[in-house]
Amino acid sequence: MWRNVCNRASVKKLIAFANKSNFRDTQFLEKARLLELYPYRNLSYGDLGFRRISGLGSQKDNLGDSSLANLGVSFGSLHVSRKGYATSSAAEEIVSTEGEESDEIREMVHHLNKEIKVVKMKANNNSDSKKQPKLINGIGQGKYIALKRRQIKIETEAWEAAAREYQELLVDMCEQKLAPNLPYVKSLFLGWFEPLKNAIAAEQDLCKEGKNRGAYAPQFDQLPADMMTIITMHKLMGLLMTGGGQGGARVVQAALHIGEAIEHEARIHRFMEKSKRKTTLNESPDDDLEAVNNEQQIQKLRKKVTLLVKKKKLQQVRHIVKQQDELKPWGQDAQVKVGSRLIQLLMETAYIQPPVGQFEDCSPDIRPAFVHTLKTVETPKGSRRYGVIECDPLVRKGLEKSAMHMVIPYMPMLLPPVNWTGYNRGAYFFLPSYIMRTHGAKQQRDIVKRTPKKQLEAVFGALNTLGATKWRVNRKVLGVVDRIWASGGRLADLVDRDDIPLPEEPDTDDEDEIRKWKWKVKSIKKENRERHSQRCDIELKLAVARKMKDEEGFYYPHNLDFRGRAYPMHPYLNHLGSDLCRGILEFAEGRPLGESGLRWLKIHLANVYGGGVDKLSHEGRMAFAEKHLDEIFDSSDRPLEGKRWWLRAEDPFQCLATCMNLSEALRSSSPETSISYMPIHQDGSCNGLQHYAALGRDKLGASAVNLVEGEKPADVYSGIASRVIEIMQRDAKGDPITDSNAKHARMLVNQVDRKLVKQTVMTSVYGVTYIGARDQIKRRLKERCAIEDDAELFAAACYAAKTTLTALGEMFEAARSIMSWLGDCAKVVAMKNHAVQWTTPLGLPVVQPYRKLGRHLIKTSLQVLTLQRETDKVMVKRQRTAFPPNFVHSLDGSHMMMTAIACKEAGLSFAGVHDSFWTHACDVDQMNTILREKFVELYEAPILENLLESFQKSFPKLEFPPLPERGDFDLKEVLKSPYFFN
Repeated sequence: MWRNVCNRASVKKLIAFANKSNFRDTQFLEKARLLELYPYRNLSYGDLGFRRISGLGSQKDNLGDSSLANLGVSFGSLHVSRKGYATSSAAEEIVSTEGEESDEIREMVHHLNKEIKVVKMKANNNSDSKKQPKLINGIGQGKYIALKRRQIKIETEAWEAAAREYQELLVDMCEQKLAPNLPYVKSLFLGWFEPLKNAIAAEQDLCKEGKNRGAYAPQFDQLPADMMTIITMHKLMGLLMTGGGQGGARVVQAALHIGEAIEHEARIHRFMEKSKRKTTLNESPDDDLEAVNNEQQIQKLRKKVTLLVKKKKLQQVRHIVKQQDELKPWGQDAQVKVGSRLIQLLMETAYIQPPVGQFEDCSPDIRPAFVHTLKTVETPKGSRRYGVIECDPLVRKGLEKSAMHMVIPYMPMLLPPVNWTGYNRGAYFFLPSYIMRTHGAKQQRDIVKRTPKKQLEAVFGALNTLGATKWRVNRKVLGVVDRIWASGGRLADLVDRDDIPLPEEPDTDDEDEIRKWKWKVKSIKKENRERHSQRCDIELKLAVARKMKDEEGFYYPHNLDFRGRAYPMHPYLNHLGSDLCRGILEFAEGRPLGESGLRWLKIHLANVYGGGVDKLSHEGRMAFAEKHLDEIFDSSDRPLEGKRWWLRAEDPFQCLATCMNLSEALRSSSPETSISYMPIHQDGSCNGLQHYAALGRDKLGASAVNLVEGEKPADVYSGIASRVIEIMQRDAKGDPITDSNAKHARMLVNQVDRKLVKQTVMTSVYGVTYIGARDQIKRRLKERCAIEDDAELFAAACYAAKTTLTALGEMFEAARSIMSWLGDCAKVVAMKNHAVQWTTPLGLPVVQPYRKLGRHLIKTSLQVLTLQRETDKVMVKRQRTAFPPNFVHSLDGSHMMMTAIACKEAGLSFAGVHDSFWTHACDVDQMNTILREKFVELYEAPILENLLESFQKSFPKLEFPPLPERGDFDLKEVLKSPYFFN
């Protein structure tokens, strides 16, 4: 009895110690209290499970440290060591009693001492690790966590933050009883926000009460009204900005765009709300995230429901089914119905009032900001009508300045993207991300989903490598761009910020004069629409650059088109963009130039300057840079006040960035040790023809596109132009009165140069038709004002296109042969109503999406809309003509990704733009070696043989044409060619 009393006294001291030292391990306390409550049961240490003090030593927290560390911290309020952990004397204090001590307590103390020793060892290890901070993706752990929080907030709270801003502005306006001083478009948004939000909220109330029987009702209340308001306004305005300058957007496109955005945001909102609730309840939201991102979860739930039905647990079944109804995709029908209703509500609530000073004799009118109209378009199959949402001219004018106030989803990421591991697993944390842009092509989507992960490892690796490249904004170049743009544009290929004034109507009855005036007005309006579209595009790019300019760095998640070409998922400011984008962007991590880097920086300057300088040998390009050092320094120091030499370049902003980098290096005491952030490009020489030459082992073609060594780069465009001139000189000898070819040859022979034929040569390998070539050449001739009469211009363009294609066929006979074979194979497959399929060298399955489209009518609150959907019938002609270029695109995409993976393994930074590979100046030589080795590796495989075998295996009953004849070009020659990529 006395022993038990003593035991209880000792246990009380144990509990008192734990309470006194803020020890909060519930399992430990509970087991100690068991000893207090049941002293007669002779419970031993082992019975209570104190093998490792509640199992703490084996449980890991989120940071990977043992939870036992918390035990040490909790004991720290008593006898604390310098590192903040309890000493063994603290544990001994638990059992120092005046009477006899309990055996059980002695046992506890013995084991507790052991645990405290473990804690102290871990503390020492942690102390050592603090000297070497833990890195995540090359970023310090603390910094990574902070950036991740910001990134998740950007992805999940952009619309909510915008809605909150407008709410706060409205409150301020009411309190101060005056309108805030806002930019024009933002003031429009503020004026539309409250009426539209109230209209949506009223509609949602009807949906919840069951009084709204609209087809959109089931989905209409899944997002708060203020967020739906912001999404509707911003998405419609965004479409109007990027809609080609027409000041309108097609209803079906706008409705789908808005409906899809509402669905995506509703899913994120639902998940975040559940996460908040589950965090409060100390539960994990991982299962919900899984349900949001993983369609395979449905199969698991079906099995679970079946089991619950057998057990007659119907209440749980109803709960699961209701939850899954919320999570399953809406589909286009629901998206377009929700989007249409929101557009309709916006049109009913959004008004615009012209400035008071615009009207002298009468008060200003208030009119709708948006109107719904029907337009008619003529097609080969007859006329078709479609609905358009048009904005008021005052709204349209404000669009050009609204980009900075727009919510732009899919912004560049603040930390490396999530690695791709599946069809919809990778890139952004919460924004819907898919590895392939299938544009609704179900067969392509399904086949990628079914492909084993192991087969796609190389594709995943390449995309992850491209996404891991860290970028930043070149602030110096951005500053120059901002100054030019603020001054009205017009320099460095920036569009004029002003419209061309319309000519006044002539005061005459002369029909010819009136007809000329009408034609001129029509032409100027078209030009102004194009200017408007370009201004909106520039504003969007600059808005992103200004948002990102203060970031230390950012990243571009990449995904693929259906052919296997990689693209950044952010659409505006990226390295695939214009000279403006490329001039503003640079690598965030710099590297010393070194001797070779300084050489490549000079060569790069000549490349972006262009004008024929980029066709010189490497030595000639270096000499060009060294000859213009004064202009380079002047461009860097006084880009707008000086001689403005950089503005003469073909790529002016990239030239300016290079001038600044080169000036900084040359002025330093040691140019070779100067740090460079400049991406240096190595571009293929008419890369499509390079791939055909390698496929066909074509010596003549290989020589024309720099697959063989030469003293200076071969220029295929100049070669084709020379051959075109020869043909025209021969034709010009005929009688121009009786021979139209002779007439047009004499008219054009002095107009032919590489620029006239370049676009046609570039696109010839990608399936350009005679009509396409004619239109390309016609545009070039029109730019030169070479032929004023439209009929003569058209006829001359027809002749020039035919002659250019003839010259191409002569020089690249092997390429034409392979193109014909690919087209014939595709025709055999398509004639049996099958889409052409193949697998790229990296294991990516490809399916051509060209199928006949069926029309699906949907009645919405706005109008009856026609949605196009794939049918089971393929488009035979399109399957045939598209296969050769698509197949070659899949090969150049494979080459780029193979190079990306190898560059990462070699420790190089890498960015790729299809047939243009980028790295630091000091690493160009190594990248050049890698990309040549990978090209040879790619084409040493029997690509055409494998393709034919796959066709025969898939369609054993069909007869395919034999492989085309090929030459004896040695692929190893590519390894020695300095101008293969240059």
